[in-house]
Amino acid sequence: MEKIELLIVALSESISQPGHFALVLEEPVSRRRIPLIIGSHEAQAIAISLENLEPARPLTHDLFQRTLQTLGITLEEVLITRFDAEVFFAQLVLKDHASQRLFVDARPSDAIALAVRFGCPLYTTADILAVAAYETDEQNWESQSAYLEFTLQELEDLLRTALKREEYERAARVRDALERRKRAE
Repeated sequence: MEKIELLIVALSESISQPGHFALVLEEPVSRRRIPLIIGSHEAQAIAISLENLEPARPLTHDLFQRTLQTLGITLEEVLITRFDAEVFFAQLVLKDHASQRLFVDARPSDAIALAVRFGCPLYTTADILAVAAYETDEQNWESQSAYLEFTLQELEDLLRTALKREEYERAARVRDALERRKRAE
């Protein structure tokens, strides 16, 4: 089974499923993307770790990471193993203190929350990409410089519109442009 690496490219509120979030994963070579709808707690856990924030008290995923580390276990990788009836399944690939590999089934959202904490890669298979991914339209991608002509208010309006339309990758680019602009001012 050939593993294909995935990167996190967007995380935002889901318009179609209030109270949930959309996590968009991308295969970097072909730019095929897999959208996952995840719960708010898992989205918060992923976002906190991606932003390198330190909560006042450990979250559940922090506790699990520290427990594994205390036991001499590392998370080597996360693998999205299956897509069945519109539901994704994942597996944690762990290594114990004796360098033995251990496999634990997990929800993808929890597995990804741990992967960002451990800094380990995230993979899937070609079969899953074939049935669950969509192609991005590279002709519609905006460059970073395309947003230089917009005012802050226009960028905020673009961001709201992109989120409303569930165009998460565009929303991520607009959000990044907004953050760069605010830091520059």
